[in-house]
Amino acid sequence: MYISCVKLIGFRNFKNATINFSETSLIIGSNDVGKSNLLHALRILLDRSLSEVDVEPSDSDFYVHESTNQLQITVHFKDVDEDCVLAKMREYVSDDANLFLSYRASKDIASGRKEYGFYAGYSEENLVGIETRFYLRVLNLKFVASKRDLNMFINRERRQLLQDAKGKCKEEESIQDGKKLRKIEKSLGVVSKRINSLFYIGLATSDLNEQLNLLSHHNSNYNIIFDAGQSNPSEFIDNLDLSAQVNGKSLLVGGDGRNNQIQMALWAARNNVASAAERTEFSIFCIEEPETHLHPHQQRKLAQYLSDVLNTQVIITTHSPQIACQVPPSSIIRLYEGSPGTLAAGNGINPFTESSIIEFGYRLNIIPAEAFFAGVVLLVEGPSEELFYKALAKALEIDLDRLNISVLMVNGVGFLPYVSLLKSLNIKYVVRTDNDIFKVPRQTTYRYAGLQRGLEIARVTHSIDEKCPRTVAYEPKLKGFDDAENVPLENKKAAEVLRRMLKAINIFVADVDLEHDLYTEMPDILTDYSCKDADEKVLKQMQKRKATFMFDFLQSHSDALSMLKDSNLAQPLRRCEELVTV
Repeated sequence: MYISCVKLIGFRNFKNATINFSETSLIIGSNDVGKSNLLHALRILLDRSLSEVDVEPSDSDFYVHESTNQLQITVHFKDVDEDCVLAKMREYVSDDANLFLSYRASKDIASGRKEYGFYAGYSEENLVGIETRFYLRVLNLKFVASKRDLNMFINRERRQLLQDAKGKCKEEESIQDGKKLRKIEKSLGVVSKRINSLFYIGLATSDLNEQLNLLSHHNSNYNIIFDAGQSNPSEFIDNLDLSAQVNGKSLLVGGDGRNNQIQMALWAARNNVASAAERTEFSIFCIEEPETHLHPHQQRKLAQYLSDVLNTQVIITTHSPQIACQVPPSSIIRLYEGSPGTLAAGNGINPFTESSIIEFGYRLNIIPAEAFFAGVVLLVEGPSEELFYKALAKALEIDLDRLNISVLMVNGVGFLPYVSLLKSLNIKYVVRTDNDIFKVPRQTTYRYAGLQRGLEIARVTHSIDEKCPRTVAYEPKLKGFDDAENVPLENKKAAEVLRRMLKAINIFVADVDLEHDLYTEMPDILTDYSCKDADEKVLKQMQKRKATFMFDFLQSHSDALSMLKDSNLAQPLRRCEELVTV
């Protein structure tokens, strides 16, 4: 079973949001957009570590942007077939294995009095009130906050792991363990005597007991000693420290990064102690920022581990591109500030088809994964454009990091998978592509390939189709001319009309390409840089070396880029800057 959908009405920064989940769901979004609030909504219904006081509504639980006196959290479970859950909640589960749990709260505006209740049912329309969260013994959520005490968690989970394992022992194994514990008890007694025979131990306890005697006469017959735990060998074992064996020697584990990994491993070990049929409870893992204290390689490994090893639904919030690039785009839930309130792009799970995921999959790595966390993405063709626009932004004092703008290359002209993904996640984007003129295959005529590419993007992302008046009138003129160097005037005019149309929807088509456009704007500097070669040779050198040329040029001439502040080259960056504030 798994959480299929969560509906939030009037809860904190969610006015009315529907959020779909998969069996592994990665929640991303900017700071303060509501990721922790979404998890808290789940915790109200499913986290048994929250007391009755914790689930009572407060004023801050009601929708923050408008005055409201009602809130509702509804969680839909699918494929409810676990015996432990059915034994407790069968009457609330539908024949097709659906279960709904809901929390509703209200407040009286005048008096401030608040009431709340829990509900269960086999559909949203058939929810009935339940007195308590009685189901938590068999259906619950294990939550780890981003600000977590790793040592405390490890100590608690370590003891529980031992208890769970003890319950799995056969009768004859338990008898053998009992005999061994009695031997351990005798050994601990010997160890304690030897410890207290040490001179510095005796001196320390003598000073301590003397001070206690000064405090109260009742302490005169009360001696403190250092005890190895001989009074209770089971307690001694329950408090064993986890240590690492390195070359046959024990080393206490430590460091927050290592402890974070141990914490996850303990979870997995406990979850797999019982088989699915023997399991007495079904738990969902909910983890805030699992990347805490881990370096990039271990972040990627942890993401793979959480989705592949843990035998249950896993819900993660993260700010890590390393983790984001390890899950399929269809598992990403992106929260954003909508109107009204926080919303989930595509109502949660990305509406990518399987073929789209496969098509994008080979491109998905740490660099494009950064774009999942961006407010605006500038998509460019290749490394020379990426180098140039990052340097231009710096020269124009456009702080990309402060504005949460990412510059991302698509490694060629394959923009469609990127814009489709960004649109599905409701991430704003701007495209900058070359105004290529290519020969039509197996013909003697030419076409405006760059503009046709822009129109193809517009059709996918802005629903521009063949019926659009400007495309009907001008698109046919983007091809069929005989000379790429001397394009007929009517074809040029049609191209310019469509170029302006695309620019209005954030698709910028170059005058020619980056090298030509840059040379047009900075001829003197580029001629100097190229040792005053002829113009044609300068451009050929720029186009041949591309990224290498751009890197070398920016190393020595990046300061001169400020002269481009009002140029066409700067317009894509300026548009990104505008979109940040929209």
